[in-house]
Amino acid sequence: MIDLILKKPTSLKNDLLSGLTVALALVPEAIAFSFVAYVDPTVGLYAAFMMGLITAVFGGRPGMISGATGAVAVIFAPLVIKQTAAYGSAVALQYLFLAVIVMGCIQFLFGILKWGKFIRLVPHPVMLGFVNGLAIIIFKAQFAQFFVGSGSEKQLLNGMPLFVMVALIIVTMVICQFLPRLTKAVPATLVAILSVTGLSILIRSWGLDVYTVLDFIKTMDPTKTTIAASLPSFELPIFSLEALKLVFPYAFLAAFVGLIESLMTLVLIDELTDTKGSGNQESMAQGLANLINGFFGGMGGCAMIGQSMINIRAGGRSRLSGISAAFFLLLCFLFGAPVIEAIPLAALVGVMFMVSIATFEWSSFRIMKDIPNSDAFIIILVSAITVIVDLAVAVFLGVIVAALVFAWQQGKIIRYEKVKHHDENDLYVLHGNIFFGSSQTFKELFSFAQDTPLVYIDFKDAKVVDHSAIEAVQNIMNRYQEQNKDVILLNVSSSCSRMLGM
Repeated sequence: MIDLILKKPTSLKNDLLSGLTVALALVPEAIAFSFVAYVDPTVGLYAAFMMGLITAVFGGRPGMISGATGAVAVIFAPLVIKQTAAYGSAVALQYLFLAVIVMGCIQFLFGILKWGKFIRLVPHPVMLGFVNGLAIIIFKAQFAQFFVGSGSEKQLLNGMPLFVMVALIIVTMVICQFLPRLTKAVPATLVAILSVTGLSILIRSWGLDVYTVLDFIKTMDPTKTTIAASLPSFELPIFSLEALKLVFPYAFLAAFVGLIESLMTLVLIDELTDTKGSGNQESMAQGLANLINGFFGGMGGCAMIGQSMINIRAGGRSRLSGISAAFFLLLCFLFGAPVIEAIPLAALVGVMFMVSIATFEWSSFRIMKDIPNSDAFIIILVSAITVIVDLAVAVFLGVIVAALVFAWQQGKIIRYEKVKHHDENDLYVLHGNIFFGSSQTFKELFSFAQDTPLVYIDFKDAKVVDHSAIEAVQNIMNRYQEQNKDVILLNVSSSCSRMLGM
C-alpha cells in the first residue's frame, strides 16, 4: 500500500525526540477536541496523557500514538450538551465519564473475544480510501487555525498577521522537507517547531503579531489564560441503571468508532514499518485506557493517525516513544505551560500539513487505470464518505460495497457441461460456487421440459455454500418432479445432503 517503507533502527534518542515532537503536537488538538465535546481543556489533556501512556505500555502496536480524538468527541458532545441543559455541567461530566468507562469495557471485551482479527476483512481499496480520506481531513482541519475570535465574532486572519502565519508555515514545511537530506540525527519536525518558535520571538520583537498556542486557547474559550493543570485524580462517577441505559448508545458507538480508527491506524503503521502489530492486544489496551480515563477525569479517545505518523516519520519505533510522548505532555501542562503557550500555531499547522501530504496515498492515482473499475470506485467512495460523514460509516460502507461486488462477480462465473450419462440420460456437470449471488443463475441452467426422464446433477467441481444454494437445489428438484422426472445428485457434501433430507 505504501511505496516507501520507513525502516529506521530503534534507538533511545529517536524515541525520546520523536516523543517530544508528538507531545508538542498533541497539546492544541487535545484542547480543540475538548471544546468539540463541550468540556474543559484539562479533560482533553488528561485524556491525551492517559490514553497515550496506557496504550504505549500495553498496546499491540509500538510506535502508535493514542489520545483525545475528534471522532470520539463528536459522539459524546450531544450527551454532554443534553445533560448540561438538564442538570448543569458538573453532572454532565459525570455522565460523560460513565460513558467513557462503558466504552472501555466494550473495547476490552472486543479484545478478549479476539475480534480484532476481523480487521483482515477490510479490503485493500477500502484501506486506500481510508488513508486518503484521513489525509484530507487532517489537511482541512488545519484551516480552522487561520480564524480568530469565537462564535459570531470569529473571523479570518488578514493583513500582516495572515502573512506572518503563512510565512512561518512555509518555513516549517521547508525544514521538514529538506532537513532530512542534510542530517537525520534529530527529527526534522522537532527542529522545525523549535526554529519557528525562535523566529516568532524575533518577529514579535519587531512589533508584529504571531498567533500562538495561547492565542488559540483564548479563541476557544476567552476565560482560559493557560493550559497549566494539576495531576488527574480518581473520582467515582454516577453509577445507576438509569444512567447506564442513558449513556450506553453513546458508549457503544464511540467504542466501535474508536476501535475502527485504532485498528485501521495499526494496519497503516504495520505497512509503513513492515512489521506486524496485534489487533486484539490493541483493542484490550484501548479498552483499558478508556476505562481508566473514566475514573480519572478524561474524555476518552483512540489512536491518532496524524500524531502516529509524526512519531513514525521522526524515528519513533518502540514503546518508549509513546511513553515519552505521554510524559512530555504531562510535563507540558504541569510545569511547561508558558513554553508551550509561546509556540506559534503556524509551526504545528506546518507539521500537520506535511503529515497530511505524507499520509495521502499518491500512488492511488497511478494505479486507477490498472485496477478494476469497482476497486477504483470503492477508493473514491470511502475517501469521500470519510471526509463528508465519518470514518466508521466510510469503512462499513466500503466493506459492504466490496462484498457485494465480490458476490456479483462470483455469481457470474458458475458454469456447467451437459453430457450423457453412461445410461444415456442427461448429466449436468457443475463448476463454481452456488450461493446467494449465483443461485438465480444456477436455476436458469436447466432445461426441465427437454431433459430426459432421469437427470443427473454432478457437484464434484461445485460447492453448495449457503442456505440460498440449498433452497435453489431443492427448487430444481421440485421443478423436475413437476415434469414427472427424477433427479439424482452426485458428489453432494454430507452437510448439503442432511439439509436436503437425503
